[in-house]
Amino acid sequence: MSNLTLKSIFEKDAVKSKMNELLGSRATGFVTSVLQVTSNNALLSKAEPMSVYNAAMTAAALDLPINQNLGFAWIVPYKGHAQFQIGWKGYVQLAQRTGQYNKINVVRVYENQFKRFSALHEELDADFNLAPEGPVVGYAAYFKLINGFEKTTYWTKDQAAEHGKRFSQTFNNGPWKSDFDAMAMKALLKNTLSKWGILSIEIQKANIADQAVVTDFETNDVDYVDAGEALPTISNTELLKAKAEIKAGNTTAENVSNLFDLTDEQLNELTNED
Repeated sequence: MSNLTLKSIFEKDAVKSKMNELLGSRATGFVTSVLQVTSNNALLSKAEPMSVYNAAMTAAALDLPINQNLGFAWIVPYKGHAQFQIGWKGYVQLAQRTGQYNKINVVRVYENQFKRFSALHEELDADFNLAPEGPVVGYAAYFKLINGFEKTTYWTKDQAAEHGKRFSQTFNNGPWKSDFDAMAMKALLKNTLSKWGILSIEIQKANIADQAVVTDFETNDVDYVDAGEALPTISNTELLKAKAEIKAGNTTAENVSNLFDLTDEQLNELTNED
């Protein structure tokens, strides 16, 4: 099965049956969206097909759409494989399904809105009635359970960045790069729910699979290849040498991206044949 393409995997009768079991009439549309997302991403289209399949099936099992514009879940390429990543909207969706949350939200906090935050008393002094002005300075998460328990947490933008750098080697060339606010909000909400919220089986499954290469979506076996220290950056001189090596056929842009923390501009430079 490892030699099959992603499309041929989805065409297998057993896979079609599983997709119909999970999504019913929405199965065909889901598969189409996964194939489109994969074909539109140069590195993801070259990723090991089974890792893409397992990431997609994890999203299907959680009934979350794979579409970066929607923000529920993503499939992210890394070191020749595909990672599953859930968005903050995905966590809100899973929490709502438990029927235990009266209110739940996570928001950006802008410079003109923020006054102070007391971590001890969990008191956020911010005026959200003001129209946002200035830069985003932090992120706030809040939930209230139907039993009356409530929790407010707050991270500064720097705290969110430190979290991203600590837990994601793709910090500078993945979702943290392309949509920092969404990833910061997800990280804060995930942290808040994991520590103080009611965790359904779905949320626990999402926590395990998030930011991992899923090796078996049914047993939730995963490999956290993206965890740990960040990859080194690449200098302009090293970038030019790498491009020359690619042109000579001695390496590929994918291999270089596995060794260095490339920005989108640097990756485009490597793949530009001019």
